[in-house]
Amino acid sequence: MPIEIEDVEKVATLAKLEFPSEEKQKLAKELEQIVTYVARLNELDTKAVEPTLHITDLKNVLREDNVQDWLDQEQALANAPQKKQGYFSVPKVIG
Repeated sequence: MPIEIEDVEKVATLAKLEFPSEEKQKLAKELEQIVTYVARLNELDTKAVEPTLHITDLKNVLREDNVQDWLDQEQALANAPQKKQGYFSVPKVIG
């Protein structure tokens, strides 16, 4: 599947990237090589291969839940740089 300069420009626009024109030509060739390689993967017979989510066995390594006493409000706010009326005070982010 040939990759045209317009394809590179569209992908660049979607990714909010800008490239000089000589770089676009190089990227078009590289993307074409990638697409050609991926297309070759479609030729593989994968009927006997079970779908997998991960290539290795995964185990959750979680600590045991231990019931502990809660921090009271004063302890929770002890290291807060700013506090107001018993709560953490943070700068306004959204106008």
